[in-house]
Formats: sequence, structure tokens, C-alpha cells
Amino acid sequence: MSIYLDRAKELRAIVTPHYNCAQSVVVPFAGAAGVPEETALRFADGFGGGMKRASVCGAITGGIMALGLFGLGDPGTLGEYHRRLKESHDGMLECADLLRVNAAAGREKKPHCDAMVFECVCLVEEILREKGKL
Repeated sequence: MSIYLDRAKELRAIVTPHYNCAQSVVVPFAGAAGVPEETALRFADGFGGGMKRASVCGAITGGIMALGLFGLGDPGTLGEYHRRLKESHDGMLECADLLRVNAAAGREKKPHCDAMVFECVCLVEEILREKGKL
């Protein structure tokens, strides 16, 4: 099991306050990067729900933030991150598209969003380990 995934699951289980998808991905990695959780919560606040506009999925942007905390915001690392996610989701990275497909399959929103958070946390952890950052 992963301490990062465990923390993301804790955050997603809390009803009040609600931790959005971006927060739920970046916060588990904040401490390991030397960033206080409260700071990570604040800077990721506007990125849930696809930047509150159904744009790029908040879990995906949270992963980009988490990679950036470790100095991995370079085009190669982010390109690999995006490639792996696109492979898992028929090329889609937009919140609106992912939710549309989920709804068309008759599934509920929260389990879908939780699954996106958990997938992004696992992928970020995998990349950080591959790059020797964890």
C-alpha cells in the first residue's frame, strides 16, 4: 500500500470540508516536497472541477502540481504523464468529457472522480519513484 494513496483516500472520504480532486492529489505529496499541507490546499483550491469550468480534470492538474513540487514540470515528464493518462481514458483529459462518458455509462460522479484522483496519485508516485524523487 502507498502512504500517498492512503492520504488521498482519507481526503476524499471527508465530507466537510470538501477536498476537490486537485487538492486530493497534490496534498498527499506536499509534505514529502517540504510544502505545508495548508499551502497545497490553498494553491490547488481553484483547480477542482476542471478549474471550476469543466476544463482539464482537477485530478490531472493536481498531479501536474505534485510533479512540479519535485522539480518535474519539464515537458518530457509532463508529456509522459499526459500520455499515460490519455491511454487510460481514450485520449480524454477534460473534466466535461470524462464526466460525460461516465454518465453515459450510467455511473455516478463521485466514484468516478475518486477513481481519477486515485489513478493520478498512483501515477505521480510511480513517476516520482522512476525519477528517484521518492
